[in-house]
Amino acid sequence: MDAARPYLAAFSSRFLLMLQYRAAAIAGFATQCWWGGIKVMIYAAFFAAAPGAAAASPMTLVQVITYTWLAQALLALTPWSADPEVALSVRTGSVAYDRLRPVDTYSLWYVRGAAWMASRALPRAALMLLGAGLVLPLIGLSDWAWKPPPTLAAAAAFAISLPLALALSAAFLMIVNIIVAATLTDRGINVLFNSLIIVFSGNLLPLALYPDWAQTALLMQPFAGMMDIPLRLYVGQLSGVDALLGLGLQAFWTVALILLGRFAMARVMRRLEVQGG
Repeated sequence: MDAARPYLAAFSSRFLLMLQYRAAAIAGFATQCWWGGIKVMIYAAFFAAAPGAAAASPMTLVQVITYTWLAQALLALTPWSADPEVALSVRTGSVAYDRLRPVDTYSLWYVRGAAWMASRALPRAALMLLGAGLVLPLIGLSDWAWKPPPTLAAAAAFAISLPLALALSAAFLMIVNIIVAATLTDRGINVLFNSLIIVFSGNLLPLALYPDWAQTALLMQPFAGMMDIPLRLYVGQLSGVDALLGLGLQAFWTVALILLGRFAMARVMRRLEVQGG
């Protein structure tokens, strides 16, 4: 416990600090609620206009709608960009202070990044649950509302998968942070990975709705574990052996990216150029 205490303190301090930005949380909720509503209307129109295609779909309209609200609620849980704290420290040269601290730099950045994403996602998810899960049924739009998990097994699988998604996202965020430390800028890498995560995490479209020939590759790639797998577990689209496979893939990619990140960070830090003044 003594060895873990600095990292727990770093996580809690960053988490509590980010929770203070209430206006940002409300603005993020409003934006994501707006886009979520647009996507839900598009899906509803598609399922109504193409009943044959809807019948053959691997997900029902109810599942797709709940998936969409969840995806909007947990948007901040994906590594859309480098940790701004790390990017700023690289630009100003204060990254040298992290190298002098009597802690493991990788672990320090990892827990800070996890706290940054979790603290931004939590209030937005709570507001989205209130709006899409409680308010919509009260105003007569229960068909477009965020529904609870269909079974206790689905709820339990989601409860296990969500922390794994955060761990996986933080591991990938570290890869981005290390590239920022090596290139001394976060602009290009943010643009590159932003597009990849939108498509391959399931944020743009549930991965189950892509063509059948792409399903295996889409499920096996690491971005699926950041959003698509937890959400498909929640709506019951993955169950039984498939649910265990999804959880296993999340754990595998988390470990693999952590090992890759530690290897890359050791090389980058040996040749680190500190700028600023």
